[in-house]
Amino acid sequence: MHTYQDILTSKKSGSGFDPDLIRETFPILKATVHGKKLVYLDNAATTQKPESVIKALDDYYRHLNSNIHRGVHALSEKATEAYEGVRDKARQFINAASNKEIIFLRGTTEGINLVAGSFGRSNVGQGDEVLITGLEHHSNIVPWQMLCNHTGSVLKVAPIDDKGEVILSEFERLIGPKTRIVAIAHVSNALGTVNPVKRMVAIAHAHGIPVLLDGAQAVPHFRIDVRDLDCDFYAFSAHKMYGPTGIGILYGKQSILEAMPPYQGGGDMIRSVTFEKTIFNDLPHKFEAGTPNIADTIGFGAAFDFLNGLDWNAVSHYEHELLTYASEVIGAIPGVRIVGTASDKAGVVSFVMDDVHPHDIGTILDREGIAVRTGHHCAQPVMQRFGIPATVRASFALYNTKEEIDELVRGIYAVKKVFH
Repeated sequence: MHTYQDILTSKKSGSGFDPDLIRETFPILKATVHGKKLVYLDNAATTQKPESVIKALDDYYRHLNSNIHRGVHALSEKATEAYEGVRDKARQFINAASNKEIIFLRGTTEGINLVAGSFGRSNVGQGDEVLITGLEHHSNIVPWQMLCNHTGSVLKVAPIDDKGEVILSEFERLIGPKTRIVAIAHVSNALGTVNPVKRMVAIAHAHGIPVLLDGAQAVPHFRIDVRDLDCDFYAFSAHKMYGPTGIGILYGKQSILEAMPPYQGGGDMIRSVTFEKTIFNDLPHKFEAGTPNIADTIGFGAAFDFLNGLDWNAVSHYEHELLTYASEVIGAIPGVRIVGTASDKAGVVSFVMDDVHPHDIGTILDREGIAVRTGHHCAQPVMQRFGIPATVRASFALYNTKEEIDELVRGIYAVKKVFH
């Protein structure tokens, strides 16, 4: 199977983006479920993988499998070169200043835990405050609760309004002399709200407070420039952006990372060890203890290559059209209510239906070959804010089509037929 660029060239397409062509590079999109053509609308949970990513994983295990950094034989040297090459791709992709600012770890969740466990325990003490928002995923709530429980600090939460937007005046009011760090989702996984993070970072920095951004749901939809955002930390996961599971990145400003203690101890994060003393390695390896996830990191590199081959202006325009269309046609269905109507959204339509539990909706849609997510989406406080136990979440990627949204609408009407 060819890459997207090969297909574009062979068909002499004048467009920088064609969803029908791009679908040809994703093998699983040809699958059937319960005898129906797969309609995959669970991309906020994880995206599907293009052939180039699958091939990169296969090639590593077939031709390159070796541990890295410490070997002097050819396989180890080639694997190390491939692995560290991905760090440079990541640096360029988010416009970090240095490869030292790119920390490989398991994903967004571990990145947030690293910051809470290292920066937090070094800088947050009794009576201090950590500020988050009412939109956060559990992975940007629980680590801060654990930190607060350990240190005697206090977790503050900036509220959201009925549209699912952070109330900025409240956000700014909650920043005070005891605030030590602010942690914000760039995009809400449950509602799709795009937070005005550049403005929020500037507000926090005006008070001298560092900011962590949870970028898990943003990186698949936007080109991220961490230096333009001026955030102090940015965490994201490969599997949300067409790469493998179990690998992600924490970006941190070099000066802050240098001052932070290691998060874990073990091999590769040391310069020397005696029974009396350990001298830690330089960045970024200080935060990368043990044998890393080599294969999936190399697969992550293929995902960066895939994304770098796209016309991002065209992709953003197309995804916005998808979201607008989905919001209109789903919102027009009698008895269906969209939850989360922020003025700026990305890739998500969450909804509820009168007198039908979201899990029942998801089960019937599955029988129609339609994959959506139902539940609280690891964002129970968001559900509590809207007085509901769960939603049905349809989340979109660049390979989705309006025809698939039409299939979803037909599926919702099938649900109505069963229950009404």
